[in-house]
Amino acid sequence: MSIVKSFSVGEGDTYYIVHNTSNFTMIDCFLSDENKEEIVAELKKKQKGKDITRFISTHPDDDHIGGISYLDDEIPILNFYTVKNNATKKDKTDDFTRYCQLRDHDRKAFYLEKGCSRKWMNKVGIDNNGKHIGSSGINILWPITSNQDYKDALKSAEEGKSPNNISPIISYRMKDGVHMLWMGDMETDFMEKIKDEISLPRIDILFAPHHGRDTGKVPQDWLDDLQPKIIIIGEAPAKDLNYYQGYNTITQNSAGEIIFDCYEAKVHIYVSNENYTVDFLSDEEKNRYDFYLGTLVL
Repeated sequence: MSIVKSFSVGEGDTYYIVHNTSNFTMIDCFLSDENKEEIVAELKKKQKGKDITRFISTHPDDDHIGGISYLDDEIPILNFYTVKNNATKKDKTDDFTRYCQLRDHDRKAFYLEKGCSRKWMNKVGIDNNGKHIGSSGINILWPITSNQDYKDALKSAEEGKSPNNISPIISYRMKDGVHMLWMGDMETDFMEKIKDEISLPRIDILFAPHHGRDTGKVPQDWLDDLQPKIIIIGEAPAKDLNYYQGYNTITQNSAGEIIFDCYEAKVHIYVSNENYTVDFLSDEEKNRYDFYLGTLVL
């Protein structure tokens, strides 16, 4: 059993995975003075007892690294996963400065690219005490660092322009269970450029890039390959969203926080808005958390 949570933090991303091995993963953060203490307290509680904790940063925009200084102070980030980049900002915040320190650290940073492998990320291993940790089930499908369009995106970020398109594509697969995909804030025009460079697997749950905005609409060719059972549309202004007609969706603007309680061949889904409903999930009358939305049978 594993748990995946998508926090409701406004127009930003904050996720964690409590793996069914001794791993704990955070993906991006967008913490504010109003929510940071509560969220970090929950992260501390959920990572307790895990041997390996990692933070995956998709890209250094404020809505994906907001509050990382506070997070790093409270839960020291010893395993910082990011694409290798030299992104700059004209107006440096404390959080961007901390991001750069972690990104450039000679021991804490691990650089993501297609097919990369690391002990406990996607390889099993034994720790220094002889304990078997197990794999987190995380794999990286993009970037291909030799791709010219990707190199151009890196150069643009280095010049202080948007780093959206340096985002990696992150796959999480639980053994005999759910398969999920994150794409950061990758934009549609960039996806169109690289769509023939990448092979995508069938998945169960897709977190729509760029918070579900129309500017991050996943090309139909990719959707045909992915065949997602559910697409999670993030928090962005309603006027900017693409609602992925023809697909089962959960819209976080309305649903609030989302918890995926993952078991073999099933995912029980809970949301924080008790009035939010969908009609495509099975009802198995679960009550582990508030408020049960339904069950996805894989």
